[in-house]
Amino acid sequence: MTPATAFKVLTGDQMAKLEKDGSFAGAPVDLADGYVHLSTLDQLTETVDKHFAGQDDLHVAEVDLAALGDAVKWEPSRGGQLFPHLYAPLTLDAVVAYGPLHRDEAGKIKRPVTG
Repeated sequence: MTPATAFKVLTGDQMAKLEKDGSFAGAPVDLADGYVHLSTLDQLTETVDKHFAGQDDLHVAEVDLAALGDAVKWEPSRGGQLFPHLYAPLTLDAVVAYGPLHRDEAGKIKRPVTG
């Protein structure tokens, strides 16, 4: 069973653009690949550690996958895991919570609690 929400890691500038414009077409890697990369909660920490290591001013947006409908495709990626890929811009109305990236005591990324 697929989760109801997924997560997008954004830089501070990208988060500001999403807030200002109401949509986000994607980071450079998203634009190059043709879809917005999302992660499940279980995949989120590994995604941040692998693709955002050493970066500051990161934010996490929790996205309602049902609100995005058929634009979300579950496709194999890292290690054969299925990842949610968004074949459309990420819209602010599909974001259920967002905030600065924080880790818990064990180093796991915490889900955002504000929106």
